[in-house]
Amino acid sequence: MKDIRTLSLQELTDYFVQIGEKPFRAKQVYDWIWSKNLHSIEEMTNLSKPLREKLSETFVINPVSVDLLQKSKDGTIKNGVKLHDGLMVESVLIPTETRTTACVSSQVGCSLNCEFCATARLKRMRNLEVAEIVDQVALIDRQSRLYFDRPLSNIVFMGMGEPMMNYNNVVDAIRKITQPEGLGMSARRITVSTSGIPKMIKRLADEDLKVKLALSLHSAVEQTRNEIMPFSTKFPLTEIMEALQYWYEKTGSAITFEYCVWKGINDDERHIKALINYCRKVPSKVNLIQYNPIGEGKFDHRSVAAEEHYVRELTKAGITVMVRRSRGGDIDAACGQLANKGTE
Repeated sequence: MKDIRTLSLQELTDYFVQIGEKPFRAKQVYDWIWSKNLHSIEEMTNLSKPLREKLSETFVINPVSVDLLQKSKDGTIKNGVKLHDGLMVESVLIPTETRTTACVSSQVGCSLNCEFCATARLKRMRNLEVAEIVDQVALIDRQSRLYFDRPLSNIVFMGMGEPMMNYNNVVDAIRKITQPEGLGMSARRITVSTSGIPKMIKRLADEDLKVKLALSLHSAVEQTRNEIMPFSTKFPLTEIMEALQYWYEKTGSAITFEYCVWKGINDDERHIKALINYCRKVPSKVNLIQYNPIGEGKFDHRSVAAEEHYVRELTKAGITVMVRRSRGGDIDAACGQLANKGTE
């Protein structure tokens, strides 16, 4: 049977009219499944029992479920999320003193081949459906209220998969998450992270979603970037910059560059200067991210001296830079570590 959540509000309205029901019934059902994130047609109590029975004969709701929940010593929670077809993804709740952030997945596996990322080692099985993305957010919101006594405040599309490779479903999910008749969360507290697909960055800029954009950069030297992110040979840094400039012109929102520094790969003066020059071409800031090992000896975490050198030179150049310490590393919940260990 078809999942009722794959129907638009108009399609729901057409269905109810077709079976002789009042059109407003569609809005009631839409409210149950998107605003209240209800997973049971039987519990839609403002519908008559015969109507609920009829809906149950025609439609199903296929919610995600937590197959494995792990808690880090720093408070981070990683969810092994089981989908209706038995496939798995992972999502993470990251708490701080002032906010809680949901790191959600957009694909089962990943379409790309970044050598430093555990998810990239997994075969891309399929894209997540809109409801599967929304379910992750609603699930982590409930966990935030349960464990930290406050609602979810931020969402980052930095989990498994490349969001731009599941573009339509990610955008539709963001609309469901932010619209008043959905979860009603603020779009300005949502960040979409991409490894750099120029035409999709431009397309997202045209959506007027009010979300923020982050680019997983890691090197502004073309040759180095191509070596550690082989797919990027199709997307030169010049084309990516053109897309980022278009993004800023359309949205007025500065870009965040996500950047790991590795010993012997990008920890020298040449790479620092290249990053500074790249940042100067568009309003941006840099997040220096702690590298999280995935068992690949090629990538050694930068030295403290290298990190401090990056910070010093970026600051001197007038570029905002933040050093981000990883959370949840003891449960493989940190950036680049999501890989469904034990489920393959």
